Amino acid sequence: MSEEYLYAYGVIENEELGIDIEGVEGATRAYTVDHRTLSAITSDIHTMDPEETEENVRAHDEVLQTVMFWDEGRTVVPMQFGMTFKNERPLKNVLRGGRRAFTQALREMDGMVEFGVKLIVDEETTIDRDAVRESTTNRLATVSEQEAQNDLFSDRLVVNRSYLVNRNERSAFDSAVDTITDEYSDSVTVQYTGPWAPYNFVDIEISSQ
Repeated sequence: MSEEYLYAYGVIENEELGIDIEGVEGATRAYTVDHRTLSAITSDIHTMDPEETEENVRAHDEVLQTVMFWDEGRTVVPMQFGMTFKNERPLKNVLRGGRRAFTQALREMDGMVEFGVKLIVDEETTIDRDAVRESTTNRLATVSEQEAQNDLFSDRLVVNRSYLVNRNERSAFDSAVDTITDEYSDSVTVQYTGPWAPYNFVDIEISSQ
């Protein structure tokens, strides 16, 4: 039998949680490992070095999304893909050492989720990019808490930003995106993704062990 390791998805306030769900590297269950006021969301996997495939990345995100909205919902501080531990002891050491940072992040991210918005200019279309960018970002700023600029990795990208949104204000953010989509439907494609755990708004450095 191959050895089992702990894969960690993120951290929540202390809560005993077990969910049957497809996770990273074919895991079939997500459950919590606790240390004092914190719980790490984990799965058992058979490697210390999970491959960053599209399937594994999607499973990582889907576990976090499910935990975020399970039952009445909860705030999640996500870990980046690949955080794997030999057993519970080093994971609990991370929770112990990062307790203050995790607790602060949970407080700051309370009730928050992340959305991604991209505006892509249709081929052979000419628009005033600066005006579209300013109008879009100003409109979304009024219905979000924070925003983060992502790389404009294509010449056709006008906007590529992540937004931190209070889940109680999601309908207002949805409506703003719908308005932008309708307004520029003849020249721009809007890609709207989420809700995600707030990856772009949490900065806690940890390493797997």
